[in-house]
Amino acid sequence: MATTTTTTTQTSAPNNTTTICFSKYLHSLSQTPHRLRKRMLATWTPDQELNQVRQRSGAEMKRKLKWYDLMALGVGGMLGVGVFVTTGQVAFQTSGPSVFISYIIAGISALLSSLCYTEFSVQIPVAGGAFSYLRLTFGEFVGYFAGANILMEYVLSNAAVARNFTDYLSSAFGENDPRTWRVKVDGLVEGFNMLDFPAVALILLLTLCLCHSTKESSLLNLIMTVFHVVFFGFIIIVGFCNGSTNNLVKPKGLAPYGVRGVLDGAAKVYLSYIGYDSASTMAEEIQNPSKNLPIGIVGSVVITSVLYCLMALSLCLMVPYNEISKNVAFSMAFRQIGWEWASNLVGAGASLGIVASLLVAMLGQARYLCVIGRARLVPSWLAKVHPSTGTPLNATLFLGLCTASIALFTDLEIVIDMISIGTLLVFYLVANALIYRRYVTISNNPPFQTLLFLFLLSSSAIGFAMSWKFKQQRWGLPLFGVSTITIIAFFNYTVPCLRHSTGWSMPFMPWPAALSIFLNVFLMTTMTKFSFQRFAIWACLITLFYLLYGVHSTYQAEEMGTGEDEVDPSSAVQQTKLDNIQVL
Repeated sequence: MATTTTTTTQTSAPNNTTTICFSKYLHSLSQTPHRLRKRMLATWTPDQELNQVRQRSGAEMKRKLKWYDLMALGVGGMLGVGVFVTTGQVAFQTSGPSVFISYIIAGISALLSSLCYTEFSVQIPVAGGAFSYLRLTFGEFVGYFAGANILMEYVLSNAAVARNFTDYLSSAFGENDPRTWRVKVDGLVEGFNMLDFPAVALILLLTLCLCHSTKESSLLNLIMTVFHVVFFGFIIIVGFCNGSTNNLVKPKGLAPYGVRGVLDGAAKVYLSYIGYDSASTMAEEIQNPSKNLPIGIVGSVVITSVLYCLMALSLCLMVPYNEISKNVAFSMAFRQIGWEWASNLVGAGASLGIVASLLVAMLGQARYLCVIGRARLVPSWLAKVHPSTGTPLNATLFLGLCTASIALFTDLEIVIDMISIGTLLVFYLVANALIYRRYVTISNNPPFQTLLFLFLLSSSAIGFAMSWKFKQQRWGLPLFGVSTITIIAFFNYTVPCLRHSTGWSMPFMPWPAALSIFLNVFLMTTMTKFSFQRFAIWACLITLFYLLYGVHSTYQAEEMGTGEDEVDPSSAVQQTKLDNIQVL
């Protein structure tokens, strides 16, 4: 009889557990409006972010990196992505021979954004990058929204870059058609029907490498980046020596798609500059961050921008823009000028460069997710740092599997515009946050003045961009161009600004940050309607996740002081099991 009672009790325990979990979750949802009011605009101080929040990862990340490690990480992260993935496609379809001018415009915008990142990273040296900067300035939801977009752009771009690795690797072995290394599945939709197993293998291999050690991964990247820069030099010299300036003006001139094509191309090649913000995520692992972070971040952007422009120019000197290959542009260019052996070499070198950029990007994405986990906006187990390796092991493995899954199916063309719009939005938000922090938080000015300035500046930038998009150059561009300069000048003259007493800070404020806002808005409006539709769907999904999980998790951790995720079913199950054992 006793045995029957025990069995019945054990059988009913899972049902009780499920009922309790569901009841608690429904109660949490009923409190959503109240919790949103408490958490959406909740901010942390830099001291809390550097100490209290960071301790949630358990073990600390190890400070082993120097300035040259950071610069190599920034350069390595950007080089492979930009030149080998986007140049051929943008030159052929969007900008023509003037693609190097597109890189100059995108580089200026990236440099301004990197200056904003640099000031934040020096003052708040944590691994969260833009997520931490925005959460401290504008509150939890804006930080979460930016962090989710950063993770989206990292995962999608890494998947696309890994597939491009297969293109160049097949070229290194003499294959003219990169699709020969992929497996076609007839039942799948076009664009998702070419399975790429080499890309998956590469991502999984790098994931295991990053789980082992940051310093060893950085050393590997440093070696590959030095080789990569030498390899770039070879391509640039050969292109300038064996190319012809006639290819820059034939068949339809330097800018066959007009100025509009140059600017549209700048928005697309902006994907090339994703890597530098991953350098800011290494703030917890670099020695003397106040000195080494500015050198590493800004230096990597400048070096990369110069190399991008020279590489794009050398490509267009070797081959007319209408004969450039969209997928393996540089390998095919050498083949077209008769350098068959160099074509295979370029394929191998480009493959190595892509490996370096993937290594850095995957390094950065794991640290972003780790810090978002510390904030309890995603399950807290993603925030754990392994005590022996000093790396965010769970976040690295989770994102590695996500990236590999997307790389298996998805073509580059499907994700490139969505990546760019997410990147530009995050950089736009960081520039806004820097102005607000400098003028309100540090200078103690009333928030209304700065918020009004940011609103008017963004509105004027949108007006200028819309005038350009809808071809209202006669009156729209002069009106909004002059109004933008007037707004910045008036704000600079009337509102005082203090600089940080310690560490590096942006000079000539608010001009660099304001110009960054203007350029990011302008480049965003050059995106296609389809890109905005895809982005809107993504924005709705991540907002829904915040409403269903994030706000309740952070409310439980911060407002109720439990430090645990209220809506985490696994923790509720474990607690109920303990209660049942005590009852029995």
